Amino acid sequence: MSRVIPPGSTIGVLGGGQLGRMFAMAARRLGYRVHTLAPDDDTPTGQVADVEINASYDDLDAVRAFASAVDVVTFEFENVSAAAAEAAESRALVRPNGRALHVAQNRIREKTFVADLGLPVTPFAPVRTETELAAAINNVGTPAVLKTAAFGYDGKGQVKVASRDAAAAAWTSLGRAEAILERFIDLDREISVIGARAAGGEWSHFGPIENAHDRHILDVSVMPAGVPTPTARQAVDVTRSVMAALDYVGILCIEFFIARDGSLMVNELAPRPHNSGHLTIETCRTSQFEQQLRAICGLPLGSPDALQPAAMANILGDLWESGEPDWSAVFAFPSVKLHLYGKATARAGRKMGHLTALAATSEEARALVVRARSALRAGNRRDR
Repeated sequence: MSRVIPPGSTIGVLGGGQLGRMFAMAARRLGYRVHTLAPDDDTPTGQVADVEINASYDDLDAVRAFASAVDVVTFEFENVSAAAAEAAESRALVRPNGRALHVAQNRIREKTFVADLGLPVTPFAPVRTETELAAAINNVGTPAVLKTAAFGYDGKGQVKVASRDAAAAAWTSLGRAEAILERFIDLDREISVIGARAAGGEWSHFGPIENAHDRHILDVSVMPAGVPTPTARQAVDVTRSVMAALDYVGILCIEFFIARDGSLMVNELAPRPHNSGHLTIETCRTSQFEQQLRAICGLPLGSPDALQPAAMANILGDLWESGEPDWSAVFAFPSVKLHLYGKATARAGRKMGHLTALAATSEEARALVVRARSALRAGNRRDR
């Protein structure tokens, strides 16, 4: 049985964004102290943490000192170097482990790991040289998508390759960095499954969540997802298999593509709570953030049961282009909840907050949350 890290202990969070903020809120509610380390100060996490350390993730001495002052370290940002994870592990318990982080932060390693488990992934090939690029085009075909192997998110670091002749220019546009070529999928929809695994192997999940994107950024998530039961079961089984193979402790999200022919494929892994799971705060008996805390602290996992269908809509910095949004408009919707992340500067595409709506059905929740977000925009239009 794993060691229990009880309330009153100190949790260390590497990363300062909104995921850490919501995790810190869940942890403090249960009596834990929270320390955070990030390159910036006054971060969304730092605003609610007990201690905020301003240091680079590559400052290994700072990471070791940070880990020495806490009981367990976790991540809210996966692009922390393997060296930083190892430095933290030399001083404290780190969950999830550095191996899981290493696999998930490089698309080639990630897809190879999943494929080697015999699980379905998008057809892919690595691209590190011109020879590999030519071989990848032959093996994967076109249309395809070329993605940088590391540090890509929200559509950054990827470009569509419509034909063989476009491949060289596409790679050049990515700075000829290490990349992965993936077959372009005739997409029906995208879903995610968020799983939680404790040190003793106890496991739970929140069920498939359906996701819609705009400009490659998550726009609206809906729970439960409108997918056939066999597809939902397969997605859950894949998530459990991946987490077991990584000896994972904590929260992991797997994003899936569902093709028009019904086939399910792993798109990518996120070794942390996920944007699509924000709606679990309102609609589940245990949110993804409390579940993360329970898992890394050796506590029994909570019930992930959803009490009501829900939908989440991201609020991006674009909303501020014509002035302050009309926040009072949201409070006119009694079953819609507003979350703002405390970011000082709004810019296009930046996630500034989200809305969650609860309703009798998924579709009613989706329509409601979109309508509430539109009311914020209407406020901007009235100010013009």
